[in-house]
Amino acid sequence: MDDKPLILIADDERDIVSMLKSYFELNGYLVATAFDGTQVLERVAKHVFDVILLDVNMPSLDGIEACRKIRDTVSCPIIFLTARVEDMDTIDGFAAGGDDYVTKPFSLDVLGARVAAHRARDRRKRTQSTVRIDERLSIDFARRAVLSCGVEVSLTKKEYEICALLIRHANQTFDRDRIYELVWGEPGDGSVVTEHIRRLRKALAEAGAEVDYIKTVWGVGYRWEA
Repeated sequence: MDDKPLILIADDERDIVSMLKSYFELNGYLVATAFDGTQVLERVAKHVFDVILLDVNMPSLDGIEACRKIRDTVSCPIIFLTARVEDMDTIDGFAAGGDDYVTKPFSLDVLGARVAAHRARDRRKRTQSTVRIDERLSIDFARRAVLSCGVEVSLTKKEYEICALLIRHANQTFDRDRIYELVWGEPGDGSVVTEHIRRLRKALAEAGAEVDYIKTVWGVGYRWEA
């Protein structure tokens, strides 16, 4: 298994992409590339990246909008590459979920150092935010993922959020309506939670959970039994 970090380089200027690809490959990275915002969404749907370099000015979907669309599912550092220097653009980028800005033209070594610094900070955050469930399973709150022997368990966004909620409040019972309100962000039909819990239990069991951690409290709701 290759332990090289995976970086996505997205820019509509192919010369810049080629230059950055060569630089980061020489420095031990695996590199994926994209030339517009739509391709960014496609790459992110297929791979888990360690860092993303995202040009602000791209066709079909600009970098800020692409960042906004992927941020709910991507927790790695996102660094904008931009010729813009206006304060409002910087504010928009950070509001969309970006972590840093690098202004063109830039030094490759300075960019490489920034990428390394963000990766180191992200690794520290991930280490601090990982909770072991049992010998096989763990949950990474920073990555927003449940892992089985280090491999991400396939969960929908809502299934993960229900799991994270119950683990954060282990041994506390929540009724279905309260789970719906906390996870969906509004009052709703708590019966929807029952189906999500069923699928979540199935996914955890298939991933090798030692026991069924989600206990049904009849007439009340559910709790995570630590």
